[in-house]
Amino acid sequence: MDNIFTDRVGATAGEIWNYLNTNGESAPIKIKASLGIGNTMLYLALGWLAREDKVNIIRHGHSYKISLK
Repeated sequence: MDNIFTDRVGATAGEIWNYLNTNGESAPIKIKASLGIGNTMLYLALGWLAREDKVNIIRHGHSYKISLK
């Protein structure tokens, strides 16, 4: 994987962490809209945070709710 791309995913993971820290539990669509990122980057960054055990991802109806651990 390209280092620039990896850096961008990591930076976006940090932005999501900061968003959740400020705003609390949120739906992925709300995080995406608030940060102005696309689906691919959203889910790559959420995967990064999940792998680091920094977020809870809970099924909520037909969507999910994301929160910090």
